[in-house]
Amino acid sequence: MAAVCVVLLIAYAVAALRLALSHRSALHALRRLWRWADEHTQAYQLHEVPRRLRGVDGDNPLFRKATAYVSSLPSLEDAHAVSVLSSSAKKTDGGFSLRLGPGHTARDAFLGARLAWTCREDGEALVLRVRRHHRARVLRPYLQHVESVADDMELRRRELRLFVNAGPDVTRWASAPFAHPATLDAVAMDPDLKARVRADLESFAKGRAYYHRLGRVWRRSYLLHGPPGTGKSTFAAAMARFLGYDVYDVDLSRTDVDLRALLMRTTPRSLILVEDLDRHLQLQLQGKDQGDGAEARVLSFMDGVSSCCGEERVMVFTMRGVAPMPAAVTRPGRLDVHVRFTLCDFEAFKALAGSYLGLTDHKLYPQVEEGFIAAGERRPSPAELGEIMLANRASPSRALRTVITRLQRASTPPAPQRMPHRRITSWDAEEEAACADGGALGKDAAPMRELKKLYGLIKTRSRKEGSGVAPSDEGEATVAVSGRGSGSNHGMER
Repeated sequence: MAAVCVVLLIAYAVAALRLALSHRSALHALRRLWRWADEHTQAYQLHEVPRRLRGVDGDNPLFRKATAYVSSLPSLEDAHAVSVLSSSAKKTDGGFSLRLGPGHTARDAFLGARLAWTCREDGEALVLRVRRHHRARVLRPYLQHVESVADDMELRRRELRLFVNAGPDVTRWASAPFAHPATLDAVAMDPDLKARVRADLESFAKGRAYYHRLGRVWRRSYLLHGPPGTGKSTFAAAMARFLGYDVYDVDLSRTDVDLRALLMRTTPRSLILVEDLDRHLQLQLQGKDQGDGAEARVLSFMDGVSSCCGEERVMVFTMRGVAPMPAAVTRPGRLDVHVRFTLCDFEAFKALAGSYLGLTDHKLYPQVEEGFIAAGERRPSPAELGEIMLANRASPSRALRTVITRLQRASTPPAPQRMPHRRITSWDAEEEAACADGGALGKDAAPMRELKKLYGLIKTRSRKEGSGVAPSDEGEATVAVSGRGSGSNHGMER
């Protein structure tokens, strides 16, 4: 009887599964039928984007951009046929990319209108299908959207480069691939502050029309200031990678550099980096930079006609923030956004631990938090803690214990340095008086002291051997200082 019940249960389960599958297949068939009916009852207009144009050498740029755009559509994964291609060497998208197969369709939506891209059978054109009553409202903005997205994808996939003003020709940039792996997500800093900076960067990247409407140059400047080791340079690299911008590292210590010529040789979509700006300005104020108008030269570089020679540029300045800067340097227009970097706190430490050790929580976290509270302003920098966790990455517990030890050491105020104990003798007093008077003893104090010590040692040894020669008071006192450590010498102290 039990066996019959089991068989019946299995039969019911199989029947229910087949019914569910049949319902899903029926729904899929109904959707295809509805789509077919919609396509044949609606009035559509077809727009063909050919790969090559007649009478024009080379490929059609719009075809290349439309192909890149269609390959990024989520609906491409639901197409009946796609081509799988190897991606670029950067491997940012997993190493592979999808392309629409010949004769098949990928769907899109824009401004409430439904559109579809179809690859022609020979693969030599893409066909865009739009409803006629949506054409006037949607077509031109949609094609502009396609170009914009494709341009952004191309720029983000290209190899970023680092430029430096090095070499004998100071008006030229030397370049190398920019391989810094920093990202905004991996930077350890206050989450709210990071979110505000990210939103500001995104707003700037999309603000070309807004800046032009205001009559302003499409440029943004940031000041990153804080103690050494707090991640200012790393954050600048993360900003460049987030925007997809090349980095131009300007060395202001070279007084033979024509800054205007350098700026005019930068390209759009670039981040211009000037590190330790306060140090350069302080050197100039102290007169160590002998160039004419050195301070005005730097201020003109920060905000002048020459700095407006191109658009879509981000200028980033770093400072240690030790001394206050002149208001002419920090005013809006020269430095639009100020980002303050502080020494590591517990929240930043948790972000570091997540990046370096893969931790989200740990039983030692309460002790770490207490250590940060006790350390106060003497807490270590993110760079120092990062090195600790990097060296102990094989054992997260050991890394956290090392961090706790470091915080405990920081929370203990340093003991005042004590002068080594030294017994003052009549000889020392006489010697110091002679040195103060500027006598000959002040010049030859060390040799005379050594001779006196040697004489005292000889007298002491003679007394031990019972020679009957008693040391003088002066020699006895000298031995008490120079020969301290043996039992006989301690007994000679008076």
